[in-house]
Amino acid sequence: MRPFPVVFALMLGSLVPRAHAVDAPPPSDWIDPRTGHRVIRLSPDTGGGSLYFHQQAYTPEGDKVILRTREGIMAVDISRLGREAPRRELILADASPIAMAWRSREAYFFVREESILRAVHVDNRKVRDVVRLPPLARGTQFAVNCDETQLILIGPDPEGKTVPRTPPAGGAGGTLEANWAAGTPKMISSIDIRTGTLRVLHRENDWTNHLQCSPTDPRQILFCHEGPWHFTNRTWTLRTDGGVPRALHQRSMNMEIWGHEFFSQDGKTVWFDLQTPRSAVFWLAGVELATGRRTWYSIRREEWSVHYNVSADGKLFAGDGGGPGSVAAYGADGEKLDPPGNGQWIYLFRPAPVRGRSPQDAEALTEIGVFKSERLVDMTAHDYSKDRGVEPNVTFTPDGRWIVFSGNFHSPRDARGRAVTHAYAVEIARSVAAK
Repeated sequence: MRPFPVVFALMLGSLVPRAHAVDAPPPSDWIDPRTGHRVIRLSPDTGGGSLYFHQQAYTPEGDKVILRTREGIMAVDISRLGREAPRRELILADASPIAMAWRSREAYFFVREESILRAVHVDNRKVRDVVRLPPLARGTQFAVNCDETQLILIGPDPEGKTVPRTPPAGGAGGTLEANWAAGTPKMISSIDIRTGTLRVLHRENDWTNHLQCSPTDPRQILFCHEGPWHFTNRTWTLRTDGGVPRALHQRSMNMEIWGHEFFSQDGKTVWFDLQTPRSAVFWLAGVELATGRRTWYSIRREEWSVHYNVSADGKLFAGDGGGPGSVAAYGADGEKLDPPGNGQWIYLFRPAPVRGRSPQDAEALTEIGVFKSERLVDMTAHDYSKDRGVEPNVTFTPDGRWIVFSGNFHSPRDARGRAVTHAYAVEIARSVAAK
């Protein structure tokens, strides 16, 4: 399995409320009674969360996964997951992991006070300096490319000028729209890890976000224009060896939206959530970078997910469901559905082509298919909300047998309504028949 590129944002914050006392540890190993799938808790009793859905969390050998915990960077041995209890080890106290390195057994972390990227070895705990940021490199997001020669960053453009924009008619007029309309001068830069040399790659007046590097092409970058999705042309690629940004998708109708993009693990395809239009018709869409050919997999409303992911061989997909406030809980007219249309589950998806093609289909740019779904974990008690909850952020383990995710469904709420987050792994193979 090829790991995802290293990427992180400095604004992530803690996934575990420090003020919340754990009265009793949640269960460590059980069979979900509604799905028949086995679930194992990876985090310690005090809690911990998995990394963001496109961040690399696994060692190159696939035997360990790193977690973000209140104690610091934790590594969990998953080499015998399901046969032995997960073996946890605190690798570095009072540090927040960014992601695993591409080729070594090191976890990256950032020291803001010193503006330096460091790495800690998950076996011997040795810490080393990777690269110090030069004075102009005050980025908010960073990613290490797949040959680990460049640190890519998004940050404020010190030479840029804010250019306000007028939101389209019919905008909700909330904080998200106001932030987008204000204009945000940003630049994408690279730092040579060996020399520390900074090079500006691209400047723009957009809310530039969601930085990623290709898992196979050291010169390929993926990023997005954040903001109200129906205002933006969201998903873009950029090469560090020259050229201008390339938009991977174009709006074809009013209120069409797409986002939460990610690379396939072979680096050949970029996948993203697509709705044509918003809250009405749901797809997981992919663009093959070399050819421009597209694949759209149809998703039922109740199976729409906040984030998706794909296995190393590209044969399986996963989704983390959505909460009562998610986009699938509302109709295309903006009215909330009763009951909400989205489902609170961890899903497994098996893609299938649509049968019955015309002779002209061979020339079509877009291949159409459907997702055959299976429910893995009941997330009914999970809080998906942005202010109090946590995103599950599904990823496939390197051996393809488990899906790792975060959840807070076992934890009582604190005084502010928040719950302790835990990291779990659900086995793809069903253990027993569901009730």
